[in-house]
Amino acid sequence: MIHLTASPWTALPDALHHTGEPSAWAKMTRPDQPMHSFLESAFFDNAGAMWLSDVPYGRVFRVSPAGEWEVMHQIEGEPHAMRIAPDGRRIAVDYRHGMIELTGPAEFKTLIAGASEPFMGLSDMAYGPDGALWFTDSGRSSLSDPVGRVYRWQDGVLRLVLDCVPYSNGICVSPDNGWVYVAATRANQVWKFSTRLPEVESPMVGTYLQLSGGLGPDGLACNAHGWLAVAQAQAGRAYVYDAIGDLIAEVRLPRGIWTTSVTFHPDNPQKLIIVDAQFGGVFTCDIPNPRT
Repeated sequence: MIHLTASPWTALPDALHHTGEPSAWAKMTRPDQPMHSFLESAFFDNAGAMWLSDVPYGRVFRVSPAGEWEVMHQIEGEPHAMRIAPDGRRIAVDYRHGMIELTGPAEFKTLIAGASEPFMGLSDMAYGPDGALWFTDSGRSSLSDPVGRVYRWQDGVLRLVLDCVPYSNGICVSPDNGWVYVAATRANQVWKFSTRLPEVESPMVGTYLQLSGGLGPDGLACNAHGWLAVAQAQAGRAYVYDAIGDLIAEVRLPRGIWTTSVTFHPDNPQKLIIVDAQFGGVFTCDIPNPRT
């Protein structure tokens, strides 16, 4: 295992900082603290642009390969994550509204507001190689109330997969479509289960990683090697593990501790992108391959 320090790449421009009254979400999550943004859920599109969600102020940004920021959507909502679906639609999980489709710069329509009862507050999402959409419903769950959920939406069918997670948060699928990884933030763990779900029952789930420090794991990402990257919230660092769970690297940020999101660059599976929500910064780090 090696220790690395990430390098700054870009940051939310001052002109895009929210300067008005904090939103209800901002007041709930960071009482009595100013919040100009809270960036989550980085991913890259096919053109090499990076997208980010700004939860408290309903914004979705696109960042060009040159690091230029543009507001693509701004809605009356709290989008925790957005992805471009295989059919090209822009699908988001919104803490207030549920699963939505962003249909215009300020427009959206609700696709799913809940299952047998309303969602508690959606958190993150990931498409698997087979097109299945996996997403988390954390609400305010924790170790004292471990009721965070994981869902799968595939072929128009919504399935509740888990309902026992202490704050189900980041989620990703292995590149071979074999495994789902879920951040159990308030337990400071990453859980793992098979994508091949039993007919009716819940899948067998194990603790894949036991972390320490900070708040717990937030965003997760896999690359083509099968590596798993973990953003460690309120710790200013990220971890990268190989396909069997051995730690490859610990990456520290030079500034900020609200590490919320990680993703790998599409043109280089060893280039890790790390997002800090404290200052709205985006950092990069090249992760050496231990096998070369």
